Amino acid sequence: MESQRIVAACELVDEALQYESSWQRAEEHRALIGEGIGFYGTSVGAIRATLRDTLRRFAELGHDEITALSSLLWEADVYERRLAAVILLQTHVDMLVVTDLTRLEGFLRSSAVDELALVLARDVIRPLVDSFDGRDRVRADAVVARWTQSEDPRVRGAARVASSDS
Repeated sequence: MESQRIVAACELVDEALQYESSWQRAEEHRALIGEGIGFYGTSVGAIRATLRDTLRRFAELGHDEITALSSLLWEADVYERRLAAVILLQTHVDMLVVTDLTRLEGFLRSSAVDELALVLARDVIRPLVDSFDGRDRVRADAVVARWTQSEDPRVRGAARVASSDS
């Protein structure tokens, strides 16, 4: 069960994202990104500002709280909430550990649209894998190698991004 503090942080983010939304932008996002997920129509700038403000209000979140908050944000089948989860993890990638790849794989499998999977792979998974050395790098490379054999095209795509040299 999530702590009340993390639930409150998630609710604050969700309320702010909805407040900053516009139906016109939601329609633009739907046309650009595709169906399969809901859209609030919140700009990336507003998402970043919301996270910044929330993290100031809920200062000193540790690894478990950051990952719990990202999971709560991801639970809703709404593009902006899931993008907020990705941005949250991106800004705290230095806190993540090799076992977080399991959570990230779950996010990939449930991403609903290719755009979210690509951003997650490029901005979180690849920097995370690249940050490891020693035993953790061996474990991360084994996970990525397993992903290359996945039946899920988004997981396979993330494996390509995570292991590319560019």
